[in-house]
Amino acid sequence: MGNTVFITGMSGAGKSRAINALEDMGYYCVDNLPASLATTFADLVAQSRDKLSNVAIVIDSRDGENVGVELSTALRELSERNVEYKVLFLEASTAAVVRRYRETRRRHPLARSTGGDVVRATENERRLLMPLRSMADYIIDTSNLSPVQLRERIVSLFSGSKDAGIMISCVSFGFKFGIPTDADLVFDVRCLPNPFYVDELKHQTGLDEPVKKFIFSHQSANDFLEHLFDFLDYTLPLYTEEGKSQLVIAIGCTGGRHRSVAFAEAVAEHIGAEVVHRDITK
Repeated sequence: MGNTVFITGMSGAGKSRAINALEDMGYYCVDNLPASLATTFADLVAQSRDKLSNVAIVIDSRDGENVGVELSTALRELSERNVEYKVLFLEASTAAVVRRYRETRRRHPLARSTGGDVVRATENERRLLMPLRSMADYIIDTSNLSPVQLRERIVSLFSGSKDAGIMISCVSFGFKFGIPTDADLVFDVRCLPNPFYVDELKHQTGLDEPVKKFIFSHQSANDFLEHLFDFLDYTLPLYTEEGKSQLVIAIGCTGGRHRSVAFAEAVAEHIGAEVVHRDITK
């Protein structure tokens, strides 16, 4: 079997969009497969005439309370058979999940046990899936990602070679909207001069040349960026040596529109990473 991706995570976090993206990339996709059948399915794929090269399988809380134990057992068996795989875990804030269920008017799969209370169902599911989260190679918090941004993240993660190495993402954000929960490294640039207080720059973003020129006209910003480059140049090879498959570098300012955006762009260019500006339109 070629590339195998197990997709799991919270209801309402975007698993359907993720599997649609993978299907468009040529993956053979199976939704809601019982974890206990994962090894059997792997055998069937290996024996198939078509010899499917890329397979994506969704396993989540719909499989019941023992999904964590059963998937852990299945993954261990696959490893013993030298079947290579990756586990993608999608999560979202409770507020985001509740909002999405209200918009779609669909029922949360665990809502029956909570009398229709989506908040309680979401929190119960979060606790239930913690063991699956700990197994994940990739964790994406979709709370503030648009469908297009999520698709871009999926394509970036799985369109390349399985030996492509560590996948690095730079995320700009505003502290007023919360730190990204999937961040591995967080850097705070609120200590630098703020273009927000310059009238002609207030309504622009860190993608605009006048804002970038203002930020990096200050020696403090250039010194900060130089030290940040030095730190990343030293640590990224260490993460790679340790076998880390995904690294999310989050850079925050107050609102996520000016300083953090300019720095995320500079860092992404320096290390060759993808960049996501989470709060730039807020």
